[in-house]
Amino acid sequence: NTFMIEKKKTELYQELGLQARDLRFQHLMSIATRNNRIIMRMEFLKAVITPEFLLILDYRNLNLEHWLFNELASQLAGEGQLVTYSLPFEFRAIEAILQYRISKLQGRLNTLQPQILETLEALVDPKLLSVDRSKLHILLQNGKSLSELETDLKVFKETILEILDEEELIEELCLSKWTDPQVFEESTSGIDHAEEMELLLENYYRQAEDLANEARELRVLIDDSESIIFINLDSHRNVMMRLNLQLTMGTFSLSLFGLIGVAFGMNLESSLEEDPRIFWLVTGIMFLGSGLIWRRLLSFLGRHLEPPLPPHVPAVLKKSQPAAGRVELKNNLKAETFGLSRSTLTNQ
Repeated sequence: NTFMIEKKKTELYQELGLQARDLRFQHLMSIATRNNRIIMRMEFLKAVITPEFLLILDYRNLNLEHWLFNELASQLAGEGQLVTYSLPFEFRAIEAILQYRISKLQGRLNTLQPQILETLEALVDPKLLSVDRSKLHILLQNGKSLSELETDLKVFKETILEILDEEELIEELCLSKWTDPQVFEESTSGIDHAEEMELLLENYYRQAEDLANEARELRVLIDDSESIIFINLDSHRNVMMRLNLQLTMGTFSLSLFGLIGVAFGMNLESSLEEDPRIFWLVTGIMFLGSGLIWRRLLSFLGRHLEPPLPPHVPAVLKKSQPAAGRVELKNNLKAETFGLSRSTLTNQ
C-alpha cells in the first residue's frame, strides 16, 4: 500500500523514536541504524526503513513520483526482480533503494560515454590542422561531469565498505531478526540474515566497482586523447616552423647574391656595362648562386633535424654471452692441460 502523509518534523521524529538530526537533510550518502530504524541518505534521497514500512521524505522536490508509484511498490510486494523477495521487508527496502541509486549512476554513465567517445573521435582526427574550440568546450563539460560521477561512485563504495567491515553494523541492519521471534527462529535454523545482508551489500559494491572501472577507462581514454591532440598540434606547429625556416633561408640566399645587383646599380662607370651580354650573365650567376646556397642550407637543415639512426649491432654480438664464456673457459682449460703435460715431460 502506497500513501502520502504530511506531518511536522517534530511529530514525525517523536513518532519514529528518532532525533531531530536524524531527519536533517544532508547531501551525502550514509546508512545508519538508530532505535531499530534504518536511516538511508542517498544524496537528495532520504528514507527511513522499519520492519513494517518504508518512509521516503519530501519526495515531491526530487521528481520521484514515477519510481515511487510505478516501480517501488511492485518491488516491495515481491513482484519485481529483487533477489531478496523471500526475506523480510527491510531487505527488500534496502535493495530497492540501492538498486535505484545504482540505476541512476548507470544512467549518468550511459549518457556520458557516447558523448565523450563522439567528441574524442572528432578531436583526434589527424586531418584537422586546428582543434574545434566548441568540441573542446563540450569535452571539458563532459570531463567535469565524469569527475562528479567518479566522486559519487567512490562515496557509494566507501559507505558500503564501512558497513561490510563491521559485523555489528550488518547485524543491526537485520531489524526483523530482533523484533520478530519467528524470524529469529528461522535464522537460527539455517537462514543467517547477517550473511544475506552481507551478500546483498557486496553485490551492489561490485556493481559500483564495475561502474567505477568503466568511468576510469573513460578518464584514461580522455587523457590519452589529449596527448594525441597535443602531439598533432606540435606536429603541425613543427611543419609551419620548418616552412618558415626554409623561406628565411631562401630570402637569405637571394639577399646574399643580390649584393651583386647592388654593386652594378651604383652610379660608378666601368667597362662591363657596355657589354650587352653582361646583364644576363650577372642575373644567371645571382639566381644560380642563390639556388645553390639555398639547397646547401636545406641539406644542412635536413641532416640536423632528422632523428639519429640506432647503432648497428654486429651479428656476432647478438649471440648469447654465456656461450662465449663457456668457450673461453674451455680454451683456458686446454691451455692449462697442455702446460701441465709439457712440464711433466721436461721433468722426466
